[in-house]
Amino acid sequence: MSEEKKAVQAEKPAKKTESRMDKIINWFRQLPQKISKPFKNMHYELKKVTWPSKQKLIAYSIIVLLFMLFMGVVIGLLDMGASALVKLLIA
Repeated sequence: MSEEKKAVQAEKPAKKTESRMDKIINWFRQLPQKISKPFKNMHYELKKVTWPSKQKLIAYSIIVLLFMLFMGVVIGLLDMGASALVKLLIA
């Protein structure tokens, strides 16, 4: 049995041990690639985007602004109602 284990161990290639300094040096060598990769991916994905036309962009912007105005009014009315209710409860 021990002979079989020795034979199996002899067949396995010895792992190359990388020192801590080698790891640090390799990390710094790969740093520019690691930094640039997300930007390259972003550029590639932005090429796939279907951008809206100028008219659609203006229409969507107006819709968003009107919705924000509407929600501002609703929240303002709710705030005024809550303030009036608190004043009634305190007084």
